[in-house]
This record gives sequence, structure tokens and C-alpha cells, in this order.
Amino acid sequence: MTDRIPSPSDKQADDVVSMLLAAIAEVAPELEPELADLDHDIDFWIELQLDSMDHLAVMTQLCEQTGREIPERDYPRLTTVNALRGYLTSEIT
Repeated sequence: MTDRIPSPSDKQADDVVSMLLAAIAEVAPELEPELADLDHDIDFWIELQLDSMDHLAVMTQLCEQTGREIPERDYPRLTTVNALRGYLTSEIT
């Protein structure tokens, strides 16, 4: 059995997830212990009880780190880690 070598897109996706989790931890440091076990397919804004100001701060930080704009009209569909990862990796490539 051979180990799969991660592709550059896998690394990019992992980097986006790391950026997202770091942004959440910076905005709401008390949530950092919960982030390792966060289900990437659930609405983390609700699960972590982040308010609208937290939401804006996280999205702003992601924009700054990736150099990409995330229009507010896209926010409603970017509620899971996987949705944000997919959105940002498709925007980056």
C-alpha cells in the first residue's frame, strides 16, 4: 500500500482551512479548543454561535490573507468550512 502524495491543490485547500480556523480563533479565542473537532460540513457560524460582527471580521481577514474579495452576496452560501474552502480554492486557482 502506497501513501498518496498530496497534490498542490490539496495543500492549497489545507492552507485555506488553516487560514479560516486561525481567523476564527483570532476573532473568538475562547473557541480555539473546539476548532480541531469542528465538523467541516455543518454551519459553523451557528454551531460556534458567532455573531454578525465576528462573521464580518472572519470574512475580512480571509479576504486580506487570500487577496480575494468575497462579496457579501456570497456570504449566505459560505456557511461551512468545506463551502468556504471550495469557494476560496476555486477563486485562487
